[in-house]
Amino acid sequence: MFSSERLQRITVCGLGKLGACVAASMAARGFEVVGIDVDRCKVESFTKGVAPVLEPRLQGMIDQSGGRLRATTNFGDALERSQSCFFVTPTPSLPDGSFSNEYLLKAMKEVATQVRQRKRAGFLFVINSTVTPGSCVGVIKPILEQELSGKCGRDFGLCYNPEFIALGDVVHGLLGPDFVLIGESDMVSGTLLQQLYHRFNTNGAPVERMSLSSAELAKISVNCAVTMKISFTNQLSAICAKIPEADPGAILRAIGRDRRIGQEYLRPGLGFGGPCFPRDNRLFQYTAHSVGVEAPLAEATDKVNDVVNARLLETVLAHTRDGAPVGVLGLAYKPFTGVIDYSPGVWLCQRLAERGRQVFAHDYQAGGAASALLSGEMVVIYEDPKDLFLRGCSTLAITCPWPGYAELFESAAHQIPPGSVVVDPWSVLEQVATKLEAVSYITRLE
Repeated sequence: MFSSERLQRITVCGLGKLGACVAASMAARGFEVVGIDVDRCKVESFTKGVAPVLEPRLQGMIDQSGGRLRATTNFGDALERSQSCFFVTPTPSLPDGSFSNEYLLKAMKEVATQVRQRKRAGFLFVINSTVTPGSCVGVIKPILEQELSGKCGRDFGLCYNPEFIALGDVVHGLLGPDFVLIGESDMVSGTLLQQLYHRFNTNGAPVERMSLSSAELAKISVNCAVTMKISFTNQLSAICAKIPEADPGAILRAIGRDRRIGQEYLRPGLGFGGPCFPRDNRLFQYTAHSVGVEAPLAEATDKVNDVVNARLLETVLAHTRDGAPVGVLGLAYKPFTGVIDYSPGVWLCQRLAERGRQVFAHDYQAGGAASALLSGEMVVIYEDPKDLFLRGCSTLAITCPWPGYAELFESAAHQIPPGSVVVDPWSVLEQVATKLEAVSYITRLE
């Protein structure tokens, strides 16, 4: 029979930016956790008590784990006493917009082998990675039943439990989420996982339980709704740019007071990027088309996002003197992370270089990742942002709203060559713009 013993001994498979935070935060909250990863460097870091990835508060969680956290590359070791395994493995996008289950299935088969050899009844498989809707019931559940020679919901459990977090704020998102989403193969599995979150979360977050397929679709639907809101904001900003005295910031503040709309993500700026928003939006479109349904809202959201990048490029080119280099400040897709997936700053550097423009760039954390992508002589990345002021850039574009840039421009405004243009779609410099003497300050894109 399926065991209803509460979950205390957890394995976390995959120690990347999310998995490392899941493992460390669970250990800090009192669970016994073993992390497993094929990357020996990450395992060695955990063994030494050092965060394997750069993420705020992660080191603090490791420090608070009190000996309840360890890591290994050996599945047998990781599953020795485990009651449940959380899978936080990559699920890369495929050309058609769907997600690959290759790495997830490989890991699940390894875990299933250990569970079968140990005759571990009632083991709970928990998938945190985002998957294509239909994967749990159509692919994963049958494979587990075959590997374990058992019945899902009777001999073992399966839950789909994606996290809604933002890189640069992962630990906070894990401990205090708006809600917890649980897709369950059966009520016992869902109850076990819900009870775990009652002990894990610090804010008493509500738990939404549903079928596996419903949860798969709910995950990408959240991100689609958010990206539609972002694209609406940028669409409004584009209209305001053509109408004298129309202020998108004032309009968005006003309409955000309507409780049906809310203030979140209603801020003029650039488009969305990162490892989740763009590909989840395409996955939503793939899912719709796979069942014969059109998804015009999701498609329009992507179109508007592409247009924002194009407007950024046109604005920069329109205010750059022939032959003058361009400075790009901000290569991460958002502040407080080094991730550059679908980054507007990286995209801008690439398009400017293609047009023969010399680009000098900076980011507080993403310089290394961007250097690997922006190879060549046309783009030079500096560690000190003040270096951009010394390279004769006639135009400086702030493409990631790092708060440090406001202090930078305030302290080094005198170093900016007279006649320069600062393009600041995020209005990072709003409070210090008056100190930029003999410099044109632009927040509206063409």
